[in-house]
Amino acid sequence: MTTACNSGNSQGNNETAANDSASAAVQTADAADFKSIFDGKTLAGWEGDSVHWSVEDGAIVGTVTPETLLKTNTFLVWKGDEPKDFELKAEFKIAATGNSGINYRSEMFPGVPHGMKGYQADIDGKNTYTGQNYEERGRTTLAYRGQKTTIPDAPGQPERNAWSAMVVDGSVGNSDSLKALIKAEDWNQIHIIAKGNHLQHFVNGALMSDVTDNDPAHSKASGLIGVQVHVGPPMTVRYRNIQLKELK
Repeated sequence: MTTACNSGNSQGNNETAANDSASAAVQTADAADFKSIFDGKTLAGWEGDSVHWSVEDGAIVGTVTPETLLKTNTFLVWKGDEPKDFELKAEFKIAATGNSGINYRSEMFPGVPHGMKGYQADIDGKNTYTGQNYEERGRTTLAYRGQKTTIPDAPGQPERNAWSAMVVDGSVGNSDSLKALIKAEDWNQIHIIAKGNHLQHFVNGALMSDVTDNDPAHSKASGLIGVQVHVGPPMTVRYRNIQLKELK
C-alpha cells in the first residue's frame, strides 16, 4: 500500500507540475503581448502641459500646486495610436486630495487646452469613485463601482452626475467591499479591457465596473488614451508600468 500510495503521489505531482508549467507558459505568452507605452524616463510619445506633467523615479507625475491651480481638467495624451479593442494595465498612486483617471477611446475636446472627451476609468484619492466608468465631457457616470450596466439605444441626459438612460443589470460586488481592496496613497494596479461595446475596469485584480454600451449616438469604438489631473485642490498622481495589448 505504501508503494502504491507513493506511486499515486508521484503521478499527481507530475500532473501538477505539468499544469503549472502550462499555466506559466500561457502567462508568459500573455505578458509578451503587452507593450510598454511609457519608457519610464521621458514623456516621449506623450503630449501635455509641462507645467503639470513630469517624470520622476520611473513614473509619470501629474501635479497641481497652489500656484498652478486648474480652471479645466487637463490631460497627458499618448499619441502613439488610437486603439480599438485592447487591454491596458498600469500602476497608479494618488494623494488623498487627488482626482484623476485614465481616458480611453477618447478625443481631444475643442477649445480646451489638453482637454479630452470620452470613457474614463475613474481614480480619486478618497477612493469614492475609483474603478467606476465615467464619460468625461459626455454622458457622465455609466457605471458606479460595483455595478454591471447597459447603456441602451435610447434618449438620455446627465442627472445627478449619471446618465439617466443607464440600466443596472446586476452587481459585480459590493462597492464598499471593493473599495477595501484599493490601497490609499499607495501603488495599485488598474486593468482596463475594452472589447467591442463591452468595457470592464479592474483594480488589483478585482472587477470594479462592467458596462455594455449599446448607444450608437454616443459610444466610441476607438480613440486616444490619456491620464488626467482634475480641477480642485493641490494634488499629485503617479502612473508607471503602462502597458497596452491590442486585441484581435
